Amino acid sequence: MSGTTQDETGTVPNDAGYATRHNRDFLKLWAGETVSLLGTQVTALALPLVAVITLHASAAEVGVLNAFRYAPFMLVTLIAGVLVDRQRRRPTMIVSNAARAGLIALVPVAMFFDRLRVEYLYLVGFALGVFTVFFDLGYQAYLPALVQRRLLTAANSRLQMSASAAELGGPGLGGLLVQALTAPYALAVDAASYLVSIISLVLIRKREPEPTPADGEPLLAAVRGGFRFTFRNAYVRAIAGEAATFNLFEQTILTAFVVYAIRQLDFPAGLLGAVISTGAAGGLAGALLAGRLERRFGFGRTTVGSMVVACVVPLLIALPAGSHWLTAGALMIVFFVWGTGIAVSNVLVVSLRQTVTPDAMLGRMNASYRFFTFGAIPVGALLGGALPGVIGLRATLVTGAAGLLLALAWVVFSPVASLRALPERPDDVVLASEPLQ
Repeated sequence: MSGTTQDETGTVPNDAGYATRHNRDFLKLWAGETVSLLGTQVTALALPLVAVITLHASAAEVGVLNAFRYAPFMLVTLIAGVLVDRQRRRPTMIVSNAARAGLIALVPVAMFFDRLRVEYLYLVGFALGVFTVFFDLGYQAYLPALVQRRLLTAANSRLQMSASAAELGGPGLGGLLVQALTAPYALAVDAASYLVSIISLVLIRKREPEPTPADGEPLLAAVRGGFRFTFRNAYVRAIAGEAATFNLFEQTILTAFVVYAIRQLDFPAGLLGAVISTGAAGGLAGALLAGRLERRFGFGRTTVGSMVVACVVPLLIALPAGSHWLTAGALMIVFFVWGTGIAVSNVLVVSLRQTVTPDAMLGRMNASYRFFTFGAIPVGALLGGALPGVIGLRATLVTGAAGLLLALAWVVFSPVASLRALPERPDDVVLASEPLQ
């Protein structure tokens, strides 16, 4: 790349990595989010363990807890997207993290006073989900206001690195903290991580633009506007269709794979965890590679290529098993490569969504997108649980892997495949002639 760009350090070479490393406000966001993501992974392990170990909850009660935790992603997302677009995003993120810190901190407090009940965990889980929705939508909409759009791939690569590193190290840290402190008190670490994120957000100096006035637009009309944009924009529509199809069949595979590994491959739980965690290691590698691959091969080719890897490699999961450790080693390679492809794809498609969407529509677009793509996850989990009883575990894995190939059609036959680079601005987009119904 040639040319120069101006940042707060002066005129520097037009290099995306250099520019994001020297954008102090982005570094503050990145540092706070890295700490927060690590704390979130601790909670992902510790909160169910509070129910199981401390409160002796049944499997059904743990299932209800998980349902409460994820219900807001379906119930609140669309309305949250509208509200995020009608106010500054950074205050929304600060309030959301303050609320999450307080909710998490109440668990060890209730434990200390011997008032902790499983019903309280249900309420905490649901409330955490609500504020997580607001934070996630706000943060994805806020990033384009913090860094130039041409630097979004580099910025998202760094955030994806943090997410992958947290997925890799967070559960292990959470397990150690639960052993050392007990599950309720381990949650205090996550509460503290949200406070670190709040401080990093408060220290950001760049002023966020005023949101576009709503002019009295009714809430439901604003929600419809988000759906209309998402499915009329040919880029966003293609990657939303790919993501929903991928999520459906990925969950089918992952749900069946846990049972397959334990019952047919005779893996101990620790070995199963090690195999799956290599996917997070691959995610970290993919986040490091995404920007370099895009510069080398172009945006469209890299996006499609990473999706091909993510959709084809899982076909190897159901290959006939050999020796115990040979099978485990082969599966670790498969999960590593799978995670790499997913991470590269995630970095690029998030950057594309942020680039082609006007600032005033970012919250609603992300809400509509996530409602559609996240909605496929529980359906895939149900398929992964039901199909083995009909066709068997290995056949379910093969079916799920074959289904992933369908996801590729969404992008291969779309304008995304022909993009040499990210569009310069939201006006440079391709619209479908009619919205999907």
